[in-house]
Amino acid sequence: MNPEFLVAIAGFVMITVVVGLTRILWGPGDADRVMAAQLLGTGGIGALLLVGAAVGESAVVDVALTLALLAAFASIAFVKFMAHKDRPQTSDEGES
Repeated sequence: MNPEFLVAIAGFVMITVVVGLTRILWGPGDADRVMAAQLLGTGGIGALLLVGAAVGESAVVDVALTLALLAAFASIAFVKFMAHKDRPQTSDEGES
């Protein structure tokens, strides 16, 4: 495929990610903000993979895969945090 086309598509993906950034900044709730952050990670991964394919550099693909792994862990951490935050505390949990 044409490398210029791949870089142009990567630029378009990053523009959509910037539009999604508004949801992170002004999202109505925590879940909306985390979903927008996931969009940011997914768009970044997609753009890195497109640029890596355009320039033929395998290290860029490694960075994209690492970012995907970190994004998955961030989602799990958010779900665990929200589950802990929503759980009512009993009288013996708060005492130490």
